[in-house]
This record gives sequence, C-alpha cells and structure tokens, in this order.
Amino acid sequence: MSIKANILLRVRIAFLICVLSALAVVGKIAYIQYVQGDKWRKKAERISLRYMDLPATRGNIYANDGSLLATSLPFYKLAMDPKAPHDTTFNRGIDSLSIKLSHFFGDLSAQDYKRKIKNARLEKDEKYIILNTRTLNFQDKKNIQKWPVFRAGRNKGGAIFEKQEKRYHPYGNLLAYRTIGFVNEDNNGVGLEMSFNKMLGGTQGEALFRKLAGGAWKPIHDENEVLAEHGLDIKTTIDINLQDVAESSLLHHLTINDAEYGCVVMMEVKTGEIKAIANLGKAKSAGYYEAYNYAVGNQGLTDPGSTFKLATMMALFENTGLELDDSVNCENGSYKIYDRILKDAKPEGYGNLSIKDIFAKSSNIGVAKLVQKHFGDNPNKYIQYIRSFGLDKSIGFQMSGEAVPYIKNPSDKTWSGVSLPWMSIGYELALAPIHTLTFYNAVANGGKMIKPMIVKEIYRSDKLIKQYETEVIKDNICSESTLEKVKAMMVEVVESGTAKNIHTDNYLIAGKTGTAQIRKKGLYTKSYYTSFCGFFPADNPKYSCIVVISEPKGFSQMGSDVSAPVFKEMSDKIYALDAEMHKELKAPEQNLMFNFPLVRSGSNKDLKFLCNEFGISHHGGDDDWLMADVSNNAITWRNRKMIQHLVPDVRGMMLKDALYILENKGLKVNFVGKGRVQTQTMSPGTRYIKGTTIGLRLD
Repeated sequence: MSIKANILLRVRIAFLICVLSALAVVGKIAYIQYVQGDKWRKKAERISLRYMDLPATRGNIYANDGSLLATSLPFYKLAMDPKAPHDTTFNRGIDSLSIKLSHFFGDLSAQDYKRKIKNARLEKDEKYIILNTRTLNFQDKKNIQKWPVFRAGRNKGGAIFEKQEKRYHPYGNLLAYRTIGFVNEDNNGVGLEMSFNKMLGGTQGEALFRKLAGGAWKPIHDENEVLAEHGLDIKTTIDINLQDVAESSLLHHLTINDAEYGCVVMMEVKTGEIKAIANLGKAKSAGYYEAYNYAVGNQGLTDPGSTFKLATMMALFENTGLELDDSVNCENGSYKIYDRILKDAKPEGYGNLSIKDIFAKSSNIGVAKLVQKHFGDNPNKYIQYIRSFGLDKSIGFQMSGEAVPYIKNPSDKTWSGVSLPWMSIGYELALAPIHTLTFYNAVANGGKMIKPMIVKEIYRSDKLIKQYETEVIKDNICSESTLEKVKAMMVEVVESGTAKNIHTDNYLIAGKTGTAQIRKKGLYTKSYYTSFCGFFPADNPKYSCIVVISEPKGFSQMGSDVSAPVFKEMSDKIYALDAEMHKELKAPEQNLMFNFPLVRSGSNKDLKFLCNEFGISHHGGDDDWLMADVSNNAITWRNRKMIQHLVPDVRGMMLKDALYILENKGLKVNFVGKGRVQTQTMSPGTRYIKGTTIGLRLD
C-alpha cells in the first residue's frame, strides 16, 4: 500500500470514529431528555400550565351631558392559598380570621372555617380553596384585605380575590335600558352594547396560568404576559331629562289605555341627534318593560296610517298645481272604490273640504280621490315620488337591527285596483317609526334629510378618538313651494284639526295624527296602531318627535287622544327648559311701598333676624324657607315647601340661598349676573334627575 493510500485510510477511520462518538452523545442526550421529559410530563399531570385570556374592562356609555348610563364594576370571589402564610402568621391569626369569615358570610361556624383551611394547608399537593361563592364589591375586598393573616400581603397572606366584572346601570331599568342594551356570555345581545360591542369590549390579553388542585387556575406573572387593552367609551346624544319624560309619559298613556306596546323618539332637527328613545311593551305578568326596540326593529314595521298622508300630499304638490284652498268633495262619510268601501272618521262625512282641511281633518276619502285623479293612470309615478322622498330604503342607523321599509309597486303580485288609494292613506306598505320620523324631520329641516344619530363621540379615557358628524341622506326631498304648503297643513292639524287637543298658545306645533287598523295573519283587525309625528316650534323647528302606541283598549283609540298627548308632554318639558323658546319666567311681582326694604324670599332664620334688626313688623311662617307678602309696612311670611324630586322655586332668593337649596337637591348650578334670582331655566314643580344642570339669571 502506498503512503498516500495509507493516509487516506487513516483519515476515513478517524472520521468514522467521530461520527460514532457523536451518535453516542446524541443518543445519551435523547435518553436523558426522554427520562427528564417523562418526569416533567408526570409533574405536568399534577401542576398544569396554560396560557389563558385576560379579559378587558368594558368601556362606559354616557349621556350627552356626561352622565353615566352603563359601566363595568369589579366584583370578587374570595379564595385562599392556605400554604402561602408563614407558620407564625398563620398560627397567630387563624382563629381571628375564622371568626371574621363566619360573621361576614354566615354560612359556616368559625370552627368549620378553621378546619377547612387547616386541612387544605396540610394537603400534600397545592390546594387552592374557594372560601365562599358570594360576590364581593370593591369595598368588601378592601376590608377583607385588612383581616388577620390576609393583612400579611398578596403573597404572604394567602388571600386570592377572583375578579369578575358586572355591567352596572346607575338608573337601573328606568332610563333607556333597552336602548343601552346588553351582551351576554355567548356574545349575543341588543342595543348600543351590541351595536358597539367591538369598541366597548376592548382587546383581551394573555397570561400564563397554573392549575391548582381542585381545578382552580392561578396567574403566573412573567415577561410573556400580554396586558388587555380596555374598551373605548361612547358618548350618546341622549338627554337624561327628556329620556325620563319620554319614558314616564309613555308608560302613563300605555297604562291608562291598556295598550300592547309603544315607543317615542325625539331628535334635534338640524343635527339628527336623538335626545330620547323609549320602547315599552306589555309584560305577560303585569306592567310594562323594555323588551324590544319597536322604534327601529322589525316588530315596529307596520302600516303607518295617516302619518303617511304627508308623503302623499307632497307627491301631489310636486306633480300638480294644487293649492291649499282648492276643494274636494269628500262625500258623506263613505266612498266606493272598486269592490271596497273607504270611510272617514266622521260618520256623516265632511262634504266639500279645502286641501288644507282634508289634511287637517285627515279625510281618507279626500286624499284617495286626489291620488286617483292625478296618479290613477300612472301609479308608478306616485311610487317614484315616494322613493325620491327616501322612504323606500333603510337609513343605516348606528344601532343594529334596523328594519327595511316596504313600499309596494305595481309589479307586486298583491297589487290591485285599490292598492294606490289605500297606499295613499298609509296602508299596504310598511315603515318603522324611525323612518317616518326621518321623513318628517326633513320637512322641518327645510327639505334636507339627515340620518338620525345616537352616538356622538368615542373616547379612550379622556382622549377623543372619533366624532360622528351629521350625515346628509338627501339635500332636498322636494321644492320650497311644496315645503311651505305641507308645513302650513301640519300647523293646521294642531290649530284646528285632529290634534287641536294639544294646541298651546306658548309655541307652534306642526304634525300629523295617525290611526291605522293592525294587520294580523294577512287580515286587518279591529285593533289600532295610533301615532303622532311632528316638530316644534313650527316657525323655527328645533326638535322633531314621533310617538306610537299600539292596540289601545280604552274609550278612545285615535292617535289624537292616545299618542299626541305624549308628544305634548315632551314638547312642554323642552319649552320649560329652553329659554330661547319662550318668555322668561319673571320673579313674582311684589307690592312694595316706596322706601320699604326689598324682602322677597330666603331662609327663615336670616329673614326674621334682618326684620328684627330693622324694626319691621312681621308674622307667620314656620318652615325653613319663606316667601314675603308685604302689606301696610308689614310682612306676612308664607312657607315655601321644598318637595322631594321636584325642582324648587328659587326666584327672588339671593344667590347664597338658591345655591344651598339647589345643590342640596343634587342639581348643578350655572348662573349669570348678581343680586337676586330673576329667572331659572327649569320650571318649578317639574321632575328632575340628580346631576342635571339648572341655569339662573340674577339681577
């Protein structure tokens, strides 16, 4: 063998030895890992590790003034790691701790608690025990952390508080409960909570947890932990004062009429901001509760009845040269169209009526005859006008579950010779209240149709993240001349027509009543759907509103008597609150003689002290707060009662006394000027909610 071949052979042998050595090392390592892995697997059977979600804190929901409508509050369940406390700490405090637990929870004796904890402490495996399943609030948690043993601290005292968050509504079920809504454990829900669930819910975090004996999991805080990103806050357009009025008034009229359900929506004309939205349905047991959003959803989608006549009259004015004083023979109360008889509310009929009065008195016959005359040969043209008014499409409301309007057309299988006249008075079609209100609001807004809005702003803590602006659906739904005509007709409805019962001398209301038979299983019944939709003040519209009450069973079943009064109660409330709409409330005139000291109102103690100091004759008055009647250089005191939950009358008082009374009532006060209170923005004797702001003008 050559030297070269010999060297090559030796290299090959050396290489083979290295490979075999490496394989031996790898085998040994694999064997060790197998053995060690088996040990870890056995240990894992006893103590498991798992990455689990860390829930995010849900965002808050606010009213337009910052009042809290929904928030998440922390609640806890008390558990314990019995092995955590040092022997000295445990032995010194276990008796006292057991007594505390027994007194607080009341389910076990002190001895039973002591035995339960000591037994768990003696267990060979780690034992994580739930001391009680009762839910604790944050104050309970703070107090329990100070108990014996537990006071040693988070890791040395053994106390473990399992955090749970619960949704809390400060106003309970009394204020926009269904509108606020909920999200359940299956991530299903309703209302704002569901519609804005992604924003409110935040983003879950992730952390490593260790499973303890008994099935409980304990977090292990390490560098891999991903913190949860808490949910965003949403600020709604809801005005809590108007919401309270809407709900209380709706409930009152539902109750006295024994109706099945009702809803109210009020919004600001220029912005589309919804200031109140209430939905109440009859409970099977008794009373009413917010079970469904009738204002927006499919269950509220129905024949609107006579409120739809506004769209019909608008189509007529746009298509013809009709004027308000043109007349139509409305017959003697009934009118045959093909095989159907159309009737008016007045059994003997109206005879000849002007177009303005046809609308004001809501003559079915008058409207149907006009539509038959001008659109009978071309019903598609009428349908085109209705569509041009934006009544055939959903509005894309911010809350989920909006119904889709249904406007019949001649190509439908159910179209018949009576479809056109019946549609003209609000039958054979379907709108939800929110759609009707959006249309009426466009009339109030000079023809500009805007999308109703219920959420205005999105916040992360105090930082504004997103602001929703007013969104225009249609710039003009009709001509200016048509707008002038329909507005005049709507004012006449309240001045002398079907809604004259809600007329007021303080401000102008424009609107339309509606009463429609309810269709069930394809047939019209003797049950009625009543409504009123309108806006105010009619000469400078600021708010629009729709009220619906379905299936009233009282003496009257007309929209004018059932629904319109709810509208009036709300508009009166706004009129009382909005100083721009009305003349200021003046302080009571005093019959004061020349040079006689000005004495009007204040605290009993202060007023009588001053009169005594100045030598003024006075008598009467035993309440804490008094008003003065002056006669013949003497004062007679009148008691000024402060009634709970009603706005007090502070006119005539000095600012010091007015602030004392109002702030003790829970009201926030803004004031301008100096001297005595001359006017207040909230009418005395009206209901209020704590935290509401009242304005005072001093002079």
